[in-house]
Amino acid sequence: MVTPPPRTPYDDEHDGPLEEARAWGVVSYLLAGLLTFGGLGLLADHLLGTSWLVLVGLLTGVGLAFYLIWFRYGTP
Repeated sequence: MVTPPPRTPYDDEHDGPLEEARAWGVVSYLLAGLLTFGGLGLLADHLLGTSWLVLVGLLTGVGLAFYLIWFRYGTP
């Protein structure tokens, strides 16, 4: 008699480790967008003596991160 393979904690979820990797990919895109463009906005603020470009950089970073997430994970 053949016994079935042991169950893993991911058997009841959708794709298990693949879904977890996708979730971490989304988080990394969001953080990278915020840090990169927020940092560029902060640098531009410092060089130009303004105080609003950091907000523009953060919003641009989040917007581009959402676009990349949609492009990477949202299309079949």
